Amino acid sequence: MRQIVLDTETTGLETSQGHRIIEIGCVELFNRRLTGRHYHQYINPEREVDAGAFQVHGISNEMLNDKPKFAQIAEDFMAFVGDADLIIHNAAFDIGFINAEFARLNPRPLTVETNRTVIDSLLLARAKHPGQKNNLDALCKRYGVDNSQRDLHGALLDAEILADVYLLMTGGQTALSLGGNQSSNKETGGSNEIRRLPPSRIPLPVLRISVEELELHEQKLASINKSSAGNCIWLKDAATVE
Repeated sequence: MRQIVLDTETTGLETSQGHRIIEIGCVELFNRRLTGRHYHQYINPEREVDAGAFQVHGISNEMLNDKPKFAQIAEDFMAFVGDADLIIHNAAFDIGFINAEFARLNPRPLTVETNRTVIDSLLLARAKHPGQKNNLDALCKRYGVDNSQRDLHGALLDAEILADVYLLMTGGQTALSLGGNQSSNKETGGSNEIRRLPPSRIPLPVLRISVEELELHEQKLASINKSSAGNCIWLKDAATVE
């Protein structure tokens, strides 16, 4: 089973306002293991980067002036993806931008989700942790994934981190991860274990109930027992509860 964990950075938030992709980062999973193969490319968007977007990813117009346009990298990008399923955090955003880029090509390729499954890790996280923050930083903290290098968003680093988070969130482990600095559009072998926070950085607080809290708890149970005609299950013997 081959899967591609994907992330993009863009000039802004809305394709309807002509915003474009400026960076694509992908890492490969095979049978739920990171293989070390990756795809990474900066892209000349043929327009200015919004100031707000620059504050998020730190990619300037000057950095992109000499980079290839999307039409020049589309074939290599899709060759790397192949027929693999995609894992994306907030997939609608990235898929929308990729398909908007496809729409500018002639001939126009099929949409990126055609004939493949797209797994939205944000939707998975919301189902697993309802009512909690489920952005990538929050998930890293929840699962003990080291994101200390993530001062700014970057497509390849975020894809690497998301791969670790996804494997942990869905119950799997990995023996391989990408290591070292990655250069644009190269493939390297990975040999490091999954990125984990050092144990000292994972707080494990012990919260002890006070006498006052215990008294309030017992009063609440008594109130429930009274209003339920003696059927408060928390006051019943474990042996009597089916």
